[in-house]
Amino acid sequence: MRSLLMASVAAVLAMSLGACAGSQYAGIRPEVLAPPPPVASWAETAMNDARRPEADRARDDLRQTRAMLEFTGLRPGMAVADIRPEEGFFTRLFSVMVGEQGRAYAFVPNQTAARENAFGDALATDYPNVVRLTGKLEEMRFDRPLDVVFMGEEYHDFAIPRFNVDVAAMNAAVFAALRPGGLYVILDHQAADGAGISVAGTLHRIEAAELRRQVEAAGFIFDGETDAVRMPADDHSLSVFDASIRGRSDRFVYRFRKPG
Repeated sequence: MRSLLMASVAAVLAMSLGACAGSQYAGIRPEVLAPPPPVASWAETAMNDARRPEADRARDDLRQTRAMLEFTGLRPGMAVADIRPEEGFFTRLFSVMVGEQGRAYAFVPNQTAARENAFGDALATDYPNVVRLTGKLEEMRFDRPLDVVFMGEEYHDFAIPRFNVDVAAMNAAVFAALRPGGLYVILDHQAADGAGISVAGTLHRIEAAELRRQVEAAGFIFDGETDAVRMPADDHSLSVFDASIRGRSDRFVYRFRKPG
């Protein structure tokens, strides 16, 4: 009798809680309300994925892959866009981190599509949750709000006049594509203080302070940085393709947040 009474009370409480929470949580799956898994565990899973090329694994130490992935905050179910992914070093990792219920967009700019669409198509073949998109950087559109937009060592290229990119419009498009609270993560090669974008086409570097100014002008809030790929020995005077420094240039990683 006591057990029956307790069961009845539990049922009434459950119905009451459900009624109170119904308007707020209607349609939300229980797993969405559960605490998210640690980012580090998904970074580990992504780095050890059997589909990763050996050439990518060989670059993990220099690229500080684990720290980079943890800095993005990606978790299963999220949507991420990798802007100009080229061969897909990060896209592969992002695909595994967001999992089957997530989406990884490989966005190829029109300017490089002739060479890089094939890379994006190959990624979509190997990873079912990858979608290759091609278009103008200033008009980026996605079929769902994004949690993260990532740009790896590409922003400086878009500042080069021959690329003919309206960088302010590009940043505005990223802002529009992100959900409120979404992150814009940018990795790039550091230029000398005061250089601005003046060496983007020669040394393939950009001054971090100038990049931050441009991104914040689009409405983003600076959300932190990591020194994982800083290289103090680099004096910022050489092209990042110079054989003496290639792969070991001083790089900064900034994270910006869309308010909301």
